[in-house]
Amino acid sequence: AELFKYLPPKGTRVLIGMSGGIDSSISAWLLKEKGCEVIGVTMSLWDDSLNLPQTSFKACFGPGEKEEIETARNFANKIGIPFYEISLAEEYKKYVLEYFRKEYLSGRTPNPCARCNQKIKFGFLLDQATKIGISFDIFATGHYARVILNPETKRYQLWQGIDKEKDQSYFLVFLNQEQLSKVVFPLGFITKKETRTLAEHLGFSELLTQAESQDFIEGNNYEVLFNQNEVKEGEIVDEDGNILGKHRGIIHYTIGQRRGLGIGGAGEPYYVVRIEPKTNRIVVGRKPELMKRTMTVVDCNWISLSENEVPPILDNVGCKIRIKHEIAKCKIEKLTSDAKQVKVTFDEPQSAITPGQVAGFYDGEKVIGGGIIERVLE
Repeated sequence: AELFKYLPPKGTRVLIGMSGGIDSSISAWLLKEKGCEVIGVTMSLWDDSLNLPQTSFKACFGPGEKEEIETARNFANKIGIPFYEISLAEEYKKYVLEYFRKEYLSGRTPNPCARCNQKIKFGFLLDQATKIGISFDIFATGHYARVILNPETKRYQLWQGIDKEKDQSYFLVFLNQEQLSKVVFPLGFITKKETRTLAEHLGFSELLTQAESQDFIEGNNYEVLFNQNEVKEGEIVDEDGNILGKHRGIIHYTIGQRRGLGIGGAGEPYYVVRIEPKTNRIVVGRKPELMKRTMTVVDCNWISLSENEVPPILDNVGCKIRIKHEIAKCKIEKLTSDAKQVKVTFDEPQSAITPGQVAGFYDGEKVIGGGIIERVLE
């Protein structure tokens, strides 16, 4: 009952993005239970022309999608809400897959989830739903995060979910004020454990046995997105330029990677410290060479304050550089007047800062904003 006070008032028309998984399903049930008019929607993204074997792993993008849509549809029927399937395969190809390809080919490591949330799930999906005549007041998803209106600044704030282990605010740092004003995350105020207990208690046992969707592409086999001629072998070198081995194409490597380099041997293990697309080289080094303190971040989106309110220096704030990374203390310096580009200096060196990945900026549990890591400085 405590949870219900955070949900939209009775009678609100809520469109909920459903994946067939436990989080979105329980979110839909909670909204319905509160007395909202709930409408389920699932986006279909899979492109049959890609040749990918089906695996038992759940992923956002893969031939297993049809089953997941069926699961979502069945759950919607079970709790008695209308259900729609909206195809966004073209948009997904253009805004997520192309971006993914381009980033990897330029030696960076993309974050497709953050991109998909910004452009597809909280963008085209809602446009398309409106276009086909679904009317709704607010959009809901099963993310573990919170949106709270700040009464003084009238800005919608994004906060971490109260379950720090499961918190997904990091994937939502590109949402703008308009998107945040129309969204509710029913699970932001409970833990994953409570979600599972609720599903069990309600007798939705089918939700408890599912695999969690972790990968972006089924089986993590993203080679199918590249043409043969785009993936060229090249040299693996150390910082002094000594050739240590051959790599299988830069799309297969990411900063901090240790496995699969094929350059074992005596002494300390090697890690990927840099990827150089121009020379098609992978630069490796020892663990200490992965530790860096400074980076530039571009394409910044500001949430807790507007871009023209960003001070020259934000001190004593936190930054998260990947989903499994603890928020680390840092200061943020504005590099451009529109605050789209900043320099981040960590108090302590961080391991494997990776260009292309998302940097999420935090003030305690509140998200200040975020951007894309551009360059690692020192």
